[in-house]
Amino acid sequence: MNAPPVSITKGQQNSALWTSTFAFTVCFAVWTIFSIIGIQIKKDLGLSDTQFGLLAATPILTGSLSRLFLGVWAEQYGGRIVFSLVMLAAAVATWMLTYAQTYPQFLLAALAVGIAGGSFAVGVSYVSKWFPPEKQGTALGIFGAGNIGSAVTKLLAPMVMVAYGWDAVARYWSIGLAITAVVFFLFTRDDPGLARRKAEGIEPVPFAEQMRPLRNLQVWRFSLYYFFVFGAFVALALWLPRYLTGAYGLDVRTAGMIAACYSIPASLFRIVGGWLSDKIGARRVMYWTLGVSTICTFLLSYPSTTYVVDGIQGPIEFRLAVGVLPFTVLVFVLGFFMSLGKAAVYKHIPVYYPNNVGAVGGVVGMIGGLGGFLLPIAFGAMNDLIGVWTSCFMLLFVLVATALTWMHFTIRRVELARHPQMAAETDLPEIMSATAGKR
Repeated sequence: MNAPPVSITKGQQNSALWTSTFAFTVCFAVWTIFSIIGIQIKKDLGLSDTQFGLLAATPILTGSLSRLFLGVWAEQYGGRIVFSLVMLAAAVATWMLTYAQTYPQFLLAALAVGIAGGSFAVGVSYVSKWFPPEKQGTALGIFGAGNIGSAVTKLLAPMVMVAYGWDAVARYWSIGLAITAVVFFLFTRDDPGLARRKAEGIEPVPFAEQMRPLRNLQVWRFSLYYFFVFGAFVALALWLPRYLTGAYGLDVRTAGMIAACYSIPASLFRIVGGWLSDKIGARRVMYWTLGVSTICTFLLSYPSTTYVVDGIQGPIEFRLAVGVLPFTVLVFVLGFFMSLGKAAVYKHIPVYYPNNVGAVGGVVGMIGGLGGFLLPIAFGAMNDLIGVWTSCFMLLFVLVATALTWMHFTIRRVELARHPQMAAETDLPEIMSATAGKR
């Protein structure tokens, strides 16, 4: 992307960035609302873990699939209007959720609520237009920190639910989102790209043209990384309250507090990830992310086990288990490095695809979001079928180890072999593949 025109002031850049970040935070709080209210709905309807996983993940499906189209529309018609309309639609859907009574009705309502998650692709397109390439990693890292909305839900929703019921949570969150939509529209302006097109009478880029970069395998490799760093983040944000109440017998408020210890670093430190990607390179950040995440998920996947050893004086019994405190520390570390990775993945998109940020960012976000949809269902199914609480982390270990292996061998054996000089000069993991071919 070319640098923004001189007429754009720093104040305008900051206004666009921070207003968008606040709006995305509210959207994310709504998007993950079932992580808390779903626990009470599960009790009321007598749902299994698989059914709960599907309910919690259903909004993620809509939010994921809609990202591709919303990202393209943001490129064509401007992020300001699309972002505002998305928030209003999600606010209406969240209010209507309170009228659901049966499980199918809750699933249908959850599908509608999920449109809130599509706001991410809109925001990426909108925010990136205000900053030059050397600052886009930091800017998108700040915007992506709106993931902290899931922590807001985990901290506040349990208190509201205990005091007034789950339906009050839905109503309050709906009102907050509607107000945010109005504030966002009033206090933002059209992005520079849209303003320039309007002034020069240029027609929006056709949909087919926006989709052309999706033929590159590189885009889908980005998507795999995001499937873990974002999809697994969303999945755990939804699943941890249920995990903690089941595996450790905690009440919902305590479980929400501990789950927030995961969600907060997995959101706020995305800013650090964006800054690091600008300063030391996205490839290095991705190695840190996937390497440390592999270690954390391996430790978390070990099930509580009691051993009996035939000793000289008789049987010797001892137990290995991850207590609540070590668990909290491990998920904090996991969340921190996943946040770095989320920013690192999105550092590449406006650099390689400056004219297709909405489409490419949309499909990467869509695949990542699908991880947030599929993984909670898998977690619940593995609980029902295997009967081991830590099975969710076993699955994540396999996923992240696979991603790390693929990334490493792709970079070392393909990219470095074909472009050794360029590889030595850049720290992006997909060296030259935006122009060199579909690998």
